[in-house]
Amino acid sequence: MPEPEANLNKTLNHGFGIITRHRWWIILIASSAIFASFFALSMMPNRYTSEATLLVVQQQVPQRYVLPTTTTDIGEALQATTQEVLSRTRLLGIIDEFGLYARERNRSPEGLLELMRRDINIQPLESTTGKDVNSFKISFVANSPQLAQEVTSKLTSLFIEQNLETREHQATTTTDFLREQLEAVRSKLADSEEQVRAFKMQHLGELPEQQAGNLAIMAGLQSQLQNTMASLSRADEQREYLESLSDYRALTVANDLNRLKSEKAKLLDHYTPQYPAVMKLNERIAQTESSLKSLEAWRTPGTVASSPADTPSTSAIAPGEDTSLAQLRSQLEANRLEIQNLSKDEKRLKDEVDQYQSRLNATPVREQQLAGILRNYEQLKQDYLDLLAKESQSQMAADLEKRQEGQQFRLIDRPSLPTVPSSPSRTKISLGGAAGGIGLGLAIAFLMDIKDRSFHSEEDLSQLFALPLVVGVPLILTSQEERSRARRRAFEWVAGSGLVIAILLGQLYELYVYRHG
Repeated sequence: MPEPEANLNKTLNHGFGIITRHRWWIILIASSAIFASFFALSMMPNRYTSEATLLVVQQQVPQRYVLPTTTTDIGEALQATTQEVLSRTRLLGIIDEFGLYARERNRSPEGLLELMRRDINIQPLESTTGKDVNSFKISFVANSPQLAQEVTSKLTSLFIEQNLETREHQATTTTDFLREQLEAVRSKLADSEEQVRAFKMQHLGELPEQQAGNLAIMAGLQSQLQNTMASLSRADEQREYLESLSDYRALTVANDLNRLKSEKAKLLDHYTPQYPAVMKLNERIAQTESSLKSLEAWRTPGTVASSPADTPSTSAIAPGEDTSLAQLRSQLEANRLEIQNLSKDEKRLKDEVDQYQSRLNATPVREQQLAGILRNYEQLKQDYLDLLAKESQSQMAADLEKRQEGQQFRLIDRPSLPTVPSSPSRTKISLGGAAGGIGLGLAIAFLMDIKDRSFHSEEDLSQLFALPLVVGVPLILTSQEERSRARRRAFEWVAGSGLVIAILLGQLYELYVYRHG
């Protein structure tokens, strides 16, 4: 046989001998550890875990029609909702409502909150298509299945209600904020509209949109002015002609007057003033002198410009006045009135042309000034329209949240009623106690063997004393010793079997307690 295999057999035999010699220490220590674990387990109450699964349901209406008011992702929303639900006030209310931790009521509220938060577990579940969270589990650990289920139901309802309340509050807050901003911008827009209106009223006629009309009106006025100036030039020419005709007529009348006076002088040389021919010449001389005075009056500078109230009527003919002279006087009066009216029209048209020219000159300045005012107005108008659209979207989103058609938590797995305790793990603890007891017993057995100075084989004796020859004598027992040894073996078997049965019964009891509480 090879030497390594011999050493292995020797080691195994030595270990088996140690276990055999100290078997009762090992059994007693292992049994004590097992029973100690049974006792510890009997003092530990069962804890039951109820679980519920909530699904994050997205908004029912497509986002291209109604945009949500909140931009937080599902993870952030879940974290915020968790902080709200697990707040101090809510948890203390649940503890009082369900009478939780009756044995620990002597603790401070912070201690009870710590126990409550330790028994609550919220586990987000990733979707199968990606890393986004689309569901999560809520679980609670309690001393009874019904209590665990009831508290879990309460927690799930709080999560659903808090999520709806939070989203509705966010939508309402957003709508109120946008409405306030909209009112502020509406007020600014009204002020800007009033500023534009006041500017246009103040500079009416000088505005850019009136430039084309001003040009057309000024062109018409210039055309009228040209026509008026042409008519005035013709009237001046006619006045010069009539004045020259009046001069010629005055010269003719003066010659006639001199001729009549000469004839009168000749008649007076032969006749008296009462002579009929002389008296007739006197009448003609008076008429001629009257006509001459009238012509000289019309020919005097400034008389033409006198008002119509200071001159005789153009239609009235003085008694004895020559008809041709009356027509000339009428033409001169008509010409004077025409020149006067045309001069007034010319002045009026020039003033209007200057006015429209001034408007056209001021138009670029007004255009630049108005552009700055309109730029602010258009910006405010665009802001107002944007805010109006956002406020409308936010209002629709708020209505959607109120109708519970937005993103929400939906219960897909109701809180379970646990039938098996989740803790303590009695089988694992009992097996662990057994393994620990056996290990401790083996360790004590090997320690006792090390301190044991007795010889158990010829080899031990040879190694210690180095004797040249060691002879083993078989053990010879009397009949009484054999009976005593047989009784002891039987007692050992009975005692060992009893311990094994007791351990099995204890394990079965723990299994029953684990299954049925």
